[in-house]
Amino acid sequence: MQRVTYVGHATVLIELGGVRLLTDPLLRRRLGHVTRRVPLPDPESLRDLDAVLISHAHADHLDIGSVRGLQHAGPVIVPRGCARLLRRAHLDIVELDVGEHHRIGAVDIEAVAAVHNGRRHPLARPIPSLGFLIDRVYFAGDTDLFDGMSALRGRADVALLPVWGWGPRLPAGHLGPETAAQAIAHIQPRIAVPIHWGTYRPLHLGARAKFLTSPGEDFLREAAALAPAVDVRVLRPGERLEL
Repeated sequence: MQRVTYVGHATVLIELGGVRLLTDPLLRRRLGHVTRRVPLPDPESLRDLDAVLISHAHADHLDIGSVRGLQHAGPVIVPRGCARLLRRAHLDIVELDVGEHHRIGAVDIEAVAAVHNGRRHPLARPIPSLGFLIDRVYFAGDTDLFDGMSALRGRADVALLPVWGWGPRLPAGHLGPETAAQAIAHIQPRIAVPIHWGTYRPLHLGARAKFLTSPGEDFLREAAALAPAVDVRVLRPGERLEL
């Protein structure tokens, strides 16, 4: 079985060759002033994981409560410097730097570069952000566009790329629909799936705000112009794609 399930935000269940990996789990109805606008997944669908992958230390990507709620006893793979944040959770932590690998069964996980401020909060010490190349599936985490993305060309068949955030404005260090389309023009995967959109919103904004519904289709349109050979599959939270 080879498939990806877009759970929501940057949380993706990746199943390759019998190995089940979950990225950046955010599995709560509310995080501070941000609330989930789509149903939470069935917890049983996220059991029996082989590893959890964390791209960086921001609370919407490294949510300790969500990681604990998975009841996951296997490795949690994080950027170097993140282990101390998870120490009290008594988890099996594997820290990686860019270029380092960790193997789960027959699946190779390589930490790759990301351009994003990964500090836990503005006054915290610097912690790097990572993307992951999982065999030939690229999970970008949070990143801005950078020239080094071209190094993934020929190495990634599937690209899971963020195309927005959780508010009406997109801060620096994030891909939007146009820059994500530029990224796949560099990478040239066979399939691209937009993530990090359509899941969470600030409490004071309605559940039908434009930024919640448009980024996936905007990315599809931009990609058709900039990378027409790439097959873009727009998944809503909860939908899956057989590979």
